[in-house]
Amino acid sequence: MDVLKQIAAKMRAAGQSEAAIAAFLEAVKKVQAGDDGFWLEKEISPVSQLPRYEDLPPGPAPQEAWDRLAIIKLNGGLGSTMGMQGPKSLLPVKGADCFLDFVARQVMHCRRGRSTPRFYLMNSFNTQVDSLAYLQRYPTLQQDQDRLDFLQHQVPKLLESTLEPADWPEDPRLEWCPPGHGDLYPALLGSSLFKELLRQGVEFLFVSNVDNLGAIADPRILSWLWQSQLDFVMEVTPRMPVDAKGGHLAKRSDNGKFILREASQCAPGDKIHSENISRHRYFNTNNIWIRLPALARLLEQNGGLLPLPLIINRKNLDPQNPATPVVLQLESAMGAAIELFENTAALEVPRQRFSPVKATEDLLAVRSDAYRVTDDFRLILHDSCKDQPPQIKLDPRFYRWITDFDPAFASGVPSLRHCRHLEVEGPCHFSAGVICEGTVKIVNSGEEYKEVPAGIYRDTEVYL
Repeated sequence: MDVLKQIAAKMRAAGQSEAAIAAFLEAVKKVQAGDDGFWLEKEISPVSQLPRYEDLPPGPAPQEAWDRLAIIKLNGGLGSTMGMQGPKSLLPVKGADCFLDFVARQVMHCRRGRSTPRFYLMNSFNTQVDSLAYLQRYPTLQQDQDRLDFLQHQVPKLLESTLEPADWPEDPRLEWCPPGHGDLYPALLGSSLFKELLRQGVEFLFVSNVDNLGAIADPRILSWLWQSQLDFVMEVTPRMPVDAKGGHLAKRSDNGKFILREASQCAPGDKIHSENISRHRYFNTNNIWIRLPALARLLEQNGGLLPLPLIINRKNLDPQNPATPVVLQLESAMGAAIELFENTAALEVPRQRFSPVKATEDLLAVRSDAYRVTDDFRLILHDSCKDQPPQIKLDPRFYRWITDFDPAFASGVPSLRHCRHLEVEGPCHFSAGVICEGTVKIVNSGEEYKEVPAGIYRDTEVYL
């Protein structure tokens, strides 16, 4: 049996949809043809200027626009970078409130007592049960809806040497990986939800990450989209030094279309250019607006597939064991579809629409007073931060995992509203009433935990 047939058989046996199988096989064929997934610097040009959120026409969106909108939150992650075993969206971020509490309240605020806009989670097999059980405390969320979610797919890891699907009887779960958030398109198509939404007259999708609590369905953007002919809008924001290692927006040199170059799509020799935030000024917030009928037409034109650019990640089969075989994890990015639609735009939005939590450093920031909750239940930077989140570096030996992080700050999260940089080295427990301002470094060179006393720490290094 050839490699493509092996992969298809494995995916069918695992219950993956034909849309997912077809999309993944196309990605494998690209690898077989020698596609390395790179966007070379000579193939692209920088984006210098974009329409700005502040310059959009004022005024709310009409009710008809809200009635024809569906909100989708990407909720497939387990928070494994923080050592979590359950859905990251159930992690407390402010007091006892978790990401799903904020998302539910944001949606209900948009609805204002109505049943629209519709709301769905794109869950994974790992997050579905716990997330849906938690949302039962918000029964009106499912008002006039048959469901609250649809499932993203899983795809096989491929042996780098042969491209055969990996086989690991010791722990079969390690044979699979998520296909990236570009799976939004085959996941929608492979479920009955896609046809349901079209039949119900849904015109727009607003899609964002569940851990980005700055991303609500904004009435001003919706109004702009409603009045335009645009089929796809990507929200971007200016890059700062902390964003240099990530991906960025660019344009194809041959046809001028927008493209999204992720960090793993950058050739080693081009990193000096990709990390130049003065040259490549914008990054994708992963807040995406899509005109649903245009997506349906695009899928029909491409035989049910979106030919998204390839992302190749090389990892050990067991990420915790470098002795296990090297595998390829083939992914795609949701935002990369911007080059496939005819009528597209990238919109420069305030940094406040991007407040993600990817690591414990981010979690410390959003739990602190550097972030505040708005009347519409967004979590945004405090005005005193001037759109500059505190840059935090925590010793990974003692704070990387949530099981170590939470006890360290059990007495209270330090005030970071006026903090630019915070670095914590060594094992520390923070007392209530710690205030950090400017640039602060706290060091414990021993192996036993020491207490950081209450007080104001301003532009200082503290050795415990």
